[in-house]
Amino acid sequence: MKSLLVANRGEIALRVFRTAQRMSIHTIAIHTDLDAGAPHVVAADLAMRVDSYLDIDAVVAAARESGADAVHPGYGFLSERAAFARALETAGIKLVGPSSEVMDKMGRKDAAREIALAAGVPVVPAYSLDDDPSTFAYPVLVKAAAGGGGKGMRIVRAAADFVESMASAKREASSAFGDDTILVEKYVQSGRHIEVQVMADGHGNVVHLFERDCSTQRRHQKVLEEAPAPTITDAQRQQVTSSAVALAREVGYENAGTVEFLLDADTGETYFLEMNTRLQVEHPVTEMVTGLDLVELQLRVADGEPLPVSQDDVRLDGHAIEARVYAEDSFGGFLPQAGATSIVRWPSGKGVRVDHALESNQVVSTAYDPMLGKVIAHGPDRESARQALVAALDDTSILGLTTNAGFLRALVASDEFRDAAIDTAWLDRVDIGTDVPAPGDDLPRLLVSWVSAMITSMDRGHAFQADGFRLGGPPAPTLVELDRPVVVDRAAGTVDGVPVRQLSADNHVLDAIVDGRRVRAVVNVQPHVMEVAWEGQRHVFVRPDRLADTVEVGDGSITAPMPGTVLDVRVTVGQEVAEGDVLGAMEAMKMELTLKAPFAGTISEVDAVVGQQVSLGATLFVVEEVEGVDQ
Repeated sequence: MKSLLVANRGEIALRVFRTAQRMSIHTIAIHTDLDAGAPHVVAADLAMRVDSYLDIDAVVAAARESGADAVHPGYGFLSERAAFARALETAGIKLVGPSSEVMDKMGRKDAAREIALAAGVPVVPAYSLDDDPSTFAYPVLVKAAAGGGGKGMRIVRAAADFVESMASAKREASSAFGDDTILVEKYVQSGRHIEVQVMADGHGNVVHLFERDCSTQRRHQKVLEEAPAPTITDAQRQQVTSSAVALAREVGYENAGTVEFLLDADTGETYFLEMNTRLQVEHPVTEMVTGLDLVELQLRVADGEPLPVSQDDVRLDGHAIEARVYAEDSFGGFLPQAGATSIVRWPSGKGVRVDHALESNQVVSTAYDPMLGKVIAHGPDRESARQALVAALDDTSILGLTTNAGFLRALVASDEFRDAAIDTAWLDRVDIGTDVPAPGDDLPRLLVSWVSAMITSMDRGHAFQADGFRLGGPPAPTLVELDRPVVVDRAAGTVDGVPVRQLSADNHVLDAIVDGRRVRAVVNVQPHVMEVAWEGQRHVFVRPDRLADTVEVGDGSITAPMPGTVLDVRVTVGQEVAEGDVLGAMEAMKMELTLKAPFAGTISEVDAVVGQQVSLGATLFVVEEVEGVDQ
């Protein structure tokens, strides 16, 4: 293999490129117009444009045109599409993954269930659709046979709800996967999600790389993953790992795959759920505890080599935990977020790994999956790995865009996660903000106020500046207007009477002792908005007297004061406007801002489009002043 095209984007494309380039393999990226300047495009040796990451013909054509020997699908997009595997086989290009035939067999939960039974793998007890629903032992789970990700899945707790739940699941499955085939199985109310990483070559060798626990989920979407599983017995580990290998052998599997199981906490029984025929998002935790590079193994197997390791070679070393960082407001209903980052700082250090594709001043849209990166920590045991992950999330600072990093930090620091007491339904049962407490904003408000006053005090140009500079006397306290007034007395070293001793302030990082507590936070103070990242959480404070209901202008250019979304555009180029006429509106930091003409004139530019994500400082409208009119 001399050249590899990665049919994906973001952090997984970058992660595959790292290994491929270390192996001296020429790397090829694909990208849409939206991703033309994305980090994975910059990192590749060659980049090919496609209309969509889901366009099989376009991706195969890019692979053929670029001379790729093989294609790595990453995860998501086309990674488990048998049609994509067949198209590459027809083109004579190797897929870094199993054959289309195996994908067809394992891609459907009903077919995979029959293969598991043939391999002697335990499966969840199921009901026939021909059976009378009143005879089922509730609760039951109705789920789509095709696809995954929690779509087409409903928990039914009573016979009276079965018909409606079945119809709803079928509609969702048909819409998502084009297939409304449904399975009905026993619902395990208190369970743990255990999955086994397998690797198989084309020479009959199959090994497992032990198991992962992915029980911390919300609505069937994984949030935290760890290896090894912290609660299973040696007998349960032996059962799931041997079952995974048996299943891979039964289906003639080749390359990396993951066999997923559900462990019933009430009975101790394990059941086969499904097989993912690709590399998993959470593969880094397996790499950190085994010392193996899974992508390297994938590429070597795809190149026809036998596995370089036997089962006896695979050893566990310590514990690793991964946290998925998403563009979402976890404490605000898990709403997806979009916009432009201002400052991005990822953690580093011994035992910490970060796979990401997010940088400062980067636009994040809602066009793709909201996962921005993964923070992984490794330690000699689970508790040391957990504490290392808490510290790493403390050092994860993303401003300009709200993420779930603060939620992850609170979750990893919780007693429930510490005690490995979280099952697959825990996050759906508890109250987010209470059981997983939302961080308070008192300390962040203090920090941004201190920095704001510090910046003001650095301007020594006149005697009437905001900090009350007076000749012959010490600086007077500064009043910082945020969501409420905050009094900063730098001479006394207090904020609203709370003692503050600044240790350092450089490159947006404030290191200080606040009321006897050492704190370190990333702070960004702008004319209209102040932000601080504290314990992973982004806190935003808007200056109310600066924004009012309009946007400041200079030469007639109306620019976005913050990253946000255009809600309304009311003018066109050439249109005459009077002073104060509404030109449009945008939403930023959950506030609606009215954009008004600063003076009478003619609209010369309209760069705003309804629904558009705009970055800080983006020009939205330009008004040319009407000559001869008194302002």
